[in-house]
Amino acid sequence: MPNKKITKWAAMLPAFIVLGLALVLAGCAQSAPAPTTPPSGSEPSGEIALAGSTTVQPVAERLANSFMSLHPGVNIVVQGGGSSVGVKSAAEGIADIGTASRELKQSEHDLGLVVHIIARDGIAIVAHPSQTVTTLAKEQVKGIYAGEITRWSEVGGADEEIHIVAREEGSGTRGAFEEMVMGDALIAATAILQPSNGAIRTTVAGDPDAIGFLSFGYIDPSVKTLAIDGIEATVENAQNGTYPVVRPLLFLTKGQPAGLAKEFIDYCLSPEGQAIVAEDYIPVN
Repeated sequence: MPNKKITKWAAMLPAFIVLGLALVLAGCAQSAPAPTTPPSGSEPSGEIALAGSTTVQPVAERLANSFMSLHPGVNIVVQGGGSSVGVKSAAEGIADIGTASRELKQSEHDLGLVVHIIARDGIAIVAHPSQTVTTLAKEQVKGIYAGEITRWSEVGGADEEIHIVAREEGSGTRGAFEEMVMGDALIAATAILQPSNGAIRTTVAGDPDAIGFLSFGYIDPSVKTLAIDGIEATVENAQNGTYPVVRPLLFLTKGQPAGLAKEFIDYCLSPEGQAIVAEDYIPVN
């Protein structure tokens, strides 16, 4: 005859199992956080390339490094080559974003390029730190580069020959300098031509009789800035409109930007990006 107590406990066993499982599941639901799924496509990833102006290159690299630190899945390659290279690279699709440090010509606008002004930059007149001249009239700078003023003594300095240092043809810095300072006059054939802002700085820093023109972003203690018409070459004076030689720094895209290129440009124009710009240049936002 079956034991009644055993039969009773056997009948109750499924209820105990169900209750135990319910308690375990309830505990798990309380202790484990609900899973979250990030919105699809919210995190930028991929690679883009920038090429062009050596003036824009340093700030573009800093902006790129900041953007990549925020988005580890992104890789941004920044190269120089000059503003003309930036125009060509963007127009032909060689680079996702071209960079330039001068206004575009109408023929370049006709290539279907869209201009994004990310900053403004002053062009400083620089000399060796030992140079006793501290200021030049804008017309004197023009006369020096045209080869009409050839000795420092003609502008208040020592009786030494002035060694003109300039950028090569196709440089955005040279193009802006020619437009804003030289007008219809040509830079003298005796000028020592250099391929970058950095090379101009190095040349002027090593020659007590040299004069050069340089992006504000490349100014350091190795060279001395000369005031123009008594106005010092400072970001503040460029911002308030008193310094006379200021040009735009451009990103160029073939048509309206999309995808990662657009996200990067938007970041460069955001408050965080413009704070990086403001370290050496003039923000636009």
